[in-house]
Amino acid sequence: MTDYRGKQVVIIGLGLTGLSCVDFFMARGVTPRVTDTRVSPSGLDKLPDSVERYLGGLHEGWLMSADLIVASPGIALSHPLLAEAAEAGIEIVGDVELFCREVTAPVVAITGSNGKSTVTTLVGEMAQAAGCQVAVGGNIGLPVLSLLDPNVELYVLELSSFQLETTHSLKAAAATILNVSEDHMDRYPLGMQQYRAAKLRIYEQAKVCVVNADDGLTMPVRGVDQRCISFGVNVGDYHLNTQQGSTWLRVKGEKVLDTAEMRITGQHNFTNALAALALADAVGLPRATSLKALTTFSGLSHRFALAYRHRGVDWINDSKATNVGSTEAALKGLKVSGKLWLLLGGDGKSADFSPLLPYLQRDNLAVYCFGRDGDQLAALRAEISVRTETLEQAMAAIAPHTAAGDMVLLSPACASLDQFKNFEQRGDLFTRLAKELG
Repeated sequence: MTDYRGKQVVIIGLGLTGLSCVDFFMARGVTPRVTDTRVSPSGLDKLPDSVERYLGGLHEGWLMSADLIVASPGIALSHPLLAEAAEAGIEIVGDVELFCREVTAPVVAITGSNGKSTVTTLVGEMAQAAGCQVAVGGNIGLPVLSLLDPNVELYVLELSSFQLETTHSLKAAAATILNVSEDHMDRYPLGMQQYRAAKLRIYEQAKVCVVNADDGLTMPVRGVDQRCISFGVNVGDYHLNTQQGSTWLRVKGEKVLDTAEMRITGQHNFTNALAALALADAVGLPRATSLKALTTFSGLSHRFALAYRHRGVDWINDSKATNVGSTEAALKGLKVSGKLWLLLGGDGKSADFSPLLPYLQRDNLAVYCFGRDGDQLAALRAEISVRTETLEQAMAAIAPHTAAGDMVLLSPACASLDQFKNFEQRGDLFTRLAKELG
């Protein structure tokens, strides 16, 4: 355990993660200071009175006199004050780094532009099915410092590129980058390589690296080595195999599970299952219980989830598709017997939408675009696109024209923050309206 006594610690950002950092230091005899750009951040009412706080901006004096700055993932390291502190040699870490310095049980670490919440949850369920004392969190669920417990036998963590930027001590028992597609370009001015470099940190001291055979950007910088296990659609140690109309999960040539036995569907979910199985195998979870978990897992809400089925029309909530790659994954190989009514829109975070073009060439497609970047999206195929201001207006326009065999798919390719609190709120509105309009 690292001794922080006598250190001047400043925490940037409150909320759940910030509070978990405050609790962490208080338990170790250190009273940190907290600064937040928001005037009334969430969690303020739970902050102990003894903790000094500076709100509505960052306290330059505190930061420049600190021994250690614990930065929220929400603040970019390129922020002028953080850049100045780094230049002055002040250590800047995140909560995941603090966690990694303390943890003694094995860690499965999962990142990627898309699918990471599904794979993280799946590996957690596989561990539970094996009777393992497991803790799941990070970028989903609880902050990592809240998970620290001497009784935990395995940690399964979803990690974002922002969290990985400030993490140096992660030694994962098994780590994966599921895929890399354009996301958060507003945070990475140098583009994809800068974003990918943040993700690649997950492999640095990992014992096993689970890589995507179909995505070269998920490979370690020095290339594939003996630590690497691969998964993919048609190639890889773990891959899919279609025979006589059945699709199987296959491991090193051996068929292990017919996907018809699984409750989640779609090629992207099958490859998520392969990645989860590879990670579970890598940390020694029994294959039989992992496969059982795959047959009972019904997927996560807001991730290509059936919101409503009525009169032969499927209303699918994929609000978690907050970037282009996630919407591509939803559309790849998607079979609809009738017409596909696709809802796109929101804040594209400076992304390039052109990779969606091939998926918009299909027959029987209508595209409805809303929100901040609706114009850009509608311009991809103007002749089949309708522009509305809101999601609600788009759905009201679609509903009277649907027929049996149709699918109405919310897979926005954008963040929700221009019009919603988060993607969950957007998905909840879609689900409610589907039931009212359908």
